Amino acid sequence: MTIQLDEKLDPIYRDVLRRNPGELEFHQAVREVLETLGPVLVKYPEFAEKKIIQRICEPERQIIFRIPWQDDTGEIQINRGFRVQFNSALGPYKGGMRFHPSVYLGIIKFLGFEQIFKNALTGMPIGGGKGGSDFDPKGKSDSEVMRFCQSLMTELYRSLGEYTDVPAGDIGVGGREIGYMFGQYKRIVNRYESGVFTGKGLNWGGSLVRTEATGYGTVFFVNEMLKTRGDSLDGKTVVVSGSGNVAIYAIEKCVELGAKVIACSDSAGFIVDENGLDLNLIKRIKEVERRRIKVYADEVKHARYIEGNNIWSLPCQVALPCATQNELNGKDAALLVKNGCIAVAEGANMPTTPEGIQIFQAAKIAYGPGKAANAGGVATSALEMQQNASRDSWTFEYTEKRLQDIMVGIHRNVYETSEEFGMPGNYVAGANIYGFIKVARAMTAMGLI
Repeated sequence: MTIQLDEKLDPIYRDVLRRNPGELEFHQAVREVLETLGPVLVKYPEFAEKKIIQRICEPERQIIFRIPWQDDTGEIQINRGFRVQFNSALGPYKGGMRFHPSVYLGIIKFLGFEQIFKNALTGMPIGGGKGGSDFDPKGKSDSEVMRFCQSLMTELYRSLGEYTDVPAGDIGVGGREIGYMFGQYKRIVNRYESGVFTGKGLNWGGSLVRTEATGYGTVFFVNEMLKTRGDSLDGKTVVVSGSGNVAIYAIEKCVELGAKVIACSDSAGFIVDENGLDLNLIKRIKEVERRRIKVYADEVKHARYIEGNNIWSLPCQVALPCATQNELNGKDAALLVKNGCIAVAEGANMPTTPEGIQIFQAAKIAYGPGKAANAGGVATSALEMQQNASRDSWTFEYTEKRLQDIMVGIHRNVYETSEEFGMPGNYVAGANIYGFIKVARAMTAMGLI
């Protein structure tokens, strides 16, 4: 069932559809925010008068460019690159680069739009942006990845800067790719401007905890949700989708807090280990050997590997979707509820479809949307920017404590905002409203920008 939009918001949404044809993920992200903003316009009519929503829905700048590069056989390849600089009311544009064949303008705009509110929730002075390419790093040699990244940065460098736009990693972009892009940027501008990228290597300006931050933050958030119900992660059975950085470190923090994680996945299938996943083995398979997760079942004889994406059929008390957008649909959500799931927190961006969200909310599941639950990654990127600006380096323990404090604060603000606007426990509404009001106030203060 589709939620009816407020009469003031429906024409805004229809205009977004008209102006951005075919960009389905962007449409979905905008609608999910607009569905919650009706009460805000009643309380703050000046936001409607100044057309804040219409201005937020239109990126400040959209950059699309060609990326020619040469593979190891000497053949010329051509990819398309994107950077959407969505909103800078709170600070320089901040958001990752995604390398994946599915990338097109609509994906980047959905991610950038979500990033506006996510970054606002962190309390850090960062605006919203996102970028990427339809380049697929899988199966490419280090030399091919380097040549691609150098070609990309030869075009994109002129749009970046520590006071303008600060990219980071995302799907398909890790320390290797960040290194190649930063190296080319440094070479072109002839400045060691370390604050222009985050997710850097620890030997050259990176921050401890940045690799772990999104996964850790998601788990901190779900634990806070459970605390409001007099519960915790201790003793809970958890299922995590994905097996990249977010999933791996969500698993690690779940185990530290006393939970048992029984399954994780990749794009081909998932593994089930009822005794609890062997995290060291997963790290070796995915981070060192870069192999498929099914290898886990070859080495752990009591574990099972199942092809397909029906990981949500496994009974669990906590579900953490940490793979990609729209991976958890209405059918999956209904099955999780039926099997006794009590909490869901999104480590990925928009991994639950609108139908799935409605089912979770109707069942009174503690449901943490990505813009709140996975904000730890960008929050720690902002901490990395702080360290770069002060030429400082913090310990793991200090940075993790800062991350935990930020996630606790995000949960508190979202929870209290949902109560203030008459929707107690609705983390979707609380996150959207809190982030929107913060950006709207900044835009109002700066005049017509």
